[in-house]
Amino acid sequence: MSLDPSRHAEISDAEREARIALAACYRLAAHYRMTDLIYTHITARVPGEEGHFLINPYGWRWEEITASLLVKIDVDGRKVDDSPEGVNPAGFTIHSAIHRANHGAAWVMHTHTRAGITVATQARGLETRLNQISLQFHERVSYHDYEGIALDLDERERIVASLGNHSALVLRNHGLLTTGASAAEMFNNMFYLERACELQGAAQGTGEPLSLVPEEVARHVARHYDQTIHEEGDLALEWAAHLRTLDSLDPSYRN
Repeated sequence: MSLDPSRHAEISDAEREARIALAACYRLAAHYRMTDLIYTHITARVPGEEGHFLINPYGWRWEEITASLLVKIDVDGRKVDDSPEGVNPAGFTIHSAIHRANHGAAWVMHTHTRAGITVATQARGLETRLNQISLQFHERVSYHDYEGIALDLDERERIVASLGNHSALVLRNHGLLTTGASAAEMFNNMFYLERACELQGAAQGTGEPLSLVPEEVARHVARHYDQTIHEEGDLALEWAAHLRTLDSLDPSYRN
């Protein structure tokens, strides 16, 4: 794996791996059309460095992100490396809340997609019993009421409380957020949460009554997803497939 030695000659192997994985997440999000130009963020804790995180440089499109371009910041969004790039501290408000409070959420992804915001504006939110994709979020998604543009540091505690012990959060009237202990887990959560929102919008658009899976079946399927993704290794296979997609398109994210 490569990383520009002129920018990061002294970083640890663990940070190098985190940078490459995070850059991959940005490129994948761009590939799957989950970007909002230069806004929203995907962040990761720096392994072995308490209170340090990696974030995208402000003003760069997600299609342009590379491992070397990522900026290291502290919990308040201030740069702690010699990167010439700027960051958007306000954009880190939501992420910092979760990183600080939940040690298992080493990776956090936030999006403003058409499908995600569409569901976020609906009073019922995500209908988790609508289809096989959405069933993996049955009783596994939380909601946070809109309080305005996320600049108020006091909101951080309320965001954490809203997320609870789940790894998926619908920010009402705003967008989607997912977390994970790894890049693979976080991105898997967002990939399928976004698909669930897309499918819900498509189903509602037909104008036909919606057929919902019975509650008992929904709980059974959700447990099955937990087992196959986290216990049987499907998550690693998915992530490897994503990386092969990127490597075939443009492997420069590793630089």
